[in-house]
Amino acid sequence: MNEDILKFVIGLAESEEAMIKMDGYDDCILGVIKGAGQETKICYDVNLVIKRLMADGLSEDEALEFFEYNQMGAYVGESTPVFLFRGDI
Repeated sequence: MNEDILKFVIGLAESEEAMIKMDGYDDCILGVIKGAGQETKICYDVNLVIKRLMADGLSEDEALEFFEYNQMGAYVGESTPVFLFRGDI
């Protein structure tokens, strides 16, 4: 992601109380999701999140399990982050 866009998204997340950001995953942000009648949400690239988890020492299977349960599976309100799946992980 372009560094200027990343700074914009992070600034937006910090200024809008409702947006929830995953700590330590700024480089996995694709952008924000906005829709009529919905809270603004940060969108993360699943492939980058999995790669980050693997770089932190998890195997691919462990990273997928951790992601599915602890990140994608964690509902923390209307502004829970969303994830974009782009092809194979």
